[in-house]
Amino acid sequence: MSTHPDPFSGLIAGSRREFLKTAGGGLGAVALGTLLHEATAKASPLEVKATHHPAKAKAVIQIFCPGGLSHLDTWDYKPELAERQGKPFDPDGKLQFFASKPGNCQGSYWPFQQHGGSGLWVSSLLPNLAKRVDDMAFIYSMQSKSALHGPAMFMANSGFILPGFPSMGSWVTYGLGSETAELPAFVVLPDVRGLPPGGVINWGAGFLPAVHQGTTIQSDAEKPPISDLFPAPGYEHLRSGAEAASRDFLQMLNRGHAASRSTNTELDARISAYELAARLQLSAPEATDLSKESDSTRELYQLAHEDIGPFGRQCLLARRLVERGVRFVQIYCGAENTTAKKIRPNWDSHEDLVRDHGYWGAVLDTGAAALLTDLKQRGLLESTLVICTTEFGRQPAAQGKGRDHNPGAFTAWMAGGGIKGGTGYGTTDPLGSKAQDKPTYCYDLHATALHLLGIDHEKLSFYHNGIPRRLTDVHGKVIRELIT
Repeated sequence: MSTHPDPFSGLIAGSRREFLKTAGGGLGAVALGTLLHEATAKASPLEVKATHHPAKAKAVIQIFCPGGLSHLDTWDYKPELAERQGKPFDPDGKLQFFASKPGNCQGSYWPFQQHGGSGLWVSSLLPNLAKRVDDMAFIYSMQSKSALHGPAMFMANSGFILPGFPSMGSWVTYGLGSETAELPAFVVLPDVRGLPPGGVINWGAGFLPAVHQGTTIQSDAEKPPISDLFPAPGYEHLRSGAEAASRDFLQMLNRGHAASRSTNTELDARISAYELAARLQLSAPEATDLSKESDSTRELYQLAHEDIGPFGRQCLLARRLVERGVRFVQIYCGAENTTAKKIRPNWDSHEDLVRDHGYWGAVLDTGAAALLTDLKQRGLLESTLVICTTEFGRQPAAQGKGRDHNPGAFTAWMAGGGIKGGTGYGTTDPLGSKAQDKPTYCYDLHATALHLLGIDHEKLSFYHNGIPRRLTDVHGKVIRELIT
């Protein structure tokens, strides 16, 4: 009988791991940790989940117009404001707007007309979208709780004016999962001029598992869809058979590292991101390659136009992404707020509304109308909810040649995905200064969008810091008047 004790006798899983750490330089423990992780791994957080009720839509495309699109010059017809043109808005001089004292009443810079079978009013700034009003539902009584761009954008995206809360796209993927393993579930297409006010926080996952944050894809035709997706010039030799082997080895190390840190969702998200990045080397270039689109489609989106083309490309990419199973696509029509050079880089038209809205109106009108037309022609509009919004509106009194911020009133519209086209909801006062009938906040817009996706907004929650948090906080109602 050997006088040496059996080194394996009586070992439990934990001590076996310690032995492998000592005996194998750590590699055996890594392998064991990986196996244990795989044996106890939970289902993917992006697996498709059951809905609370039958869904009318399965994907969302949200167009966001940062800076504050003027409802008074686009969707919200105010004949009384036109009648009071040039008269003092505040005769007593007691009011103070965000950045100015109110000037005289200023009617729309563009004439309004009724359109479609519904007879809804749209200004001449948006002639292409005017042809689509029978597919669109307008919420005229939107309000925000902030007149500052950043907080108002956070509220529109997450329901809270403070940063750090999950965006709507993150909540949607958390509630529904993804229908594709080859592309991100939540994709963001920023304006080619840069990120919007508030930056990437607008599509962050907040306290939700980090895997639900938005993935930025560049829509610039001259740039790769995702930064650093491929080796830099001069390192192409790394894309060989050795790359797959290196990736497998890295995966083993990552899984071993994560096995003892199961509560760190950022680790899981990072690992998932690496796995997705490998698949994206094939799927992203294909999804963003517009060369096989027909000439008529390219013309519809005006891709060759110097100013209109970049946003048209964003809209066309959004259609291609939802075709391939992406759950939520967010498009930004405008970038960070800076002073004007030729124009303002977004809709924040303080100095010269005709100049700035004249530019951005043509951009939005062409791309958004093309998107609605294209989706409808392909039979995708029925299953795709399109939302267009901004963080707040603009004032009915002049600020020189522009308009000041107005959190008290703005317009959002929705189309497709179970929306009753050719309808309007709520009203502003006769001058368009404040929401009057059926005041509506982002909570109601979010609740309605979630409902169309098959989600009860009161049941979609995540326990955080002792509170079951929701996208709609403790507010929100489904706007059933807009649903088929």
